[in-house]
Amino acid sequence: MNGKSLEKMESIASLMLDMRLADLERAARARQESIDLLRGLEVPAADDIDPLLAARLSLRYQIWADGRRAEINLALARQTADWTMKRDTAQQAFARSEALRLLKQKHA
Repeated sequence: MNGKSLEKMESIASLMLDMRLADLERAARARQESIDLLRGLEVPAADDIDPLLAARLSLRYQIWADGRRAEINLALARQTADWTMKRDTAQQAFARSEALRLLKQKHA
């Protein structure tokens, strides 16, 4: 393998790594948004209103929040699977890029 071929392959591998890392970053952001939504559903109890009214409001909110949590958890499961696949793909792209960089360095 000549130096020009190695240089081209290294350049392509570097571009692929950049693409994979961008994909991974997008997947991580989407996953984090779902995690943040889940955290946002936690509401502290209201101490400044009638206890009976507070209990009724809390119960209604919890019923709604449980449904919302189920939706978000389903999306989060999909996003976590996607993030895991993209992480693995980025790791492979990094390994290829590094191997070609070292091979080029060795032949220089």
